[in-house]
Amino acid sequence: MNIGEFNLKKGRLIGSIATRAIDLPKLALRPVESDNELAPAYEIVAPNVGGRVVQIGALWEATAKRTGEVFLQGNIDDPSMSEPLPIALFGTVEEGYRVAWRRQDQRDDFGPAVRSPRDNAPSGSGRGDDYGFGDSTADANGGLSSQGAAADLDDEVAF
Repeated sequence: MNIGEFNLKKGRLIGSIATRAIDLPKLALRPVESDNELAPAYEIVAPNVGGRVVQIGALWEATAKRTGEVFLQGNIDDPSMSEPLPIALFGTVEEGYRVAWRRQDQRDDFGPAVRSPRDNAPSGSGRGDDYGFGDSTADANGGLSSQGAAADLDDEVAF
């Protein structure tokens, strides 16, 4: 999804990015001069509410595996944002850049949040929906069941 553009104006790459929740009308790409091969190609800068220019992101050169096209990729980030905005710029300095955004794939390090009762039923459990806590003592109406775990209850407590 294209969310902005950068064009060469008076020797500077000036542009904007806008989404439903974000409006960055004055952005600039400032070239990074560094001997470090891991340094970004550009810093993304913008004026803050006081008018000072602050860095809000960076872009690195990347190459598309399928086409070999060279593009810029990075993030816009600021403490006022709930999460970084991943972006990629396609084009050239001379023709201008189109800013594209795509949602990052969510990693699931712990597996799905909701598990199928049958998938995790301990062997030997009654209905397979106890998630390791044992069968319920309640019947369908919420009363004490006379089957399953409730049948094993001893109503008498020794003192």
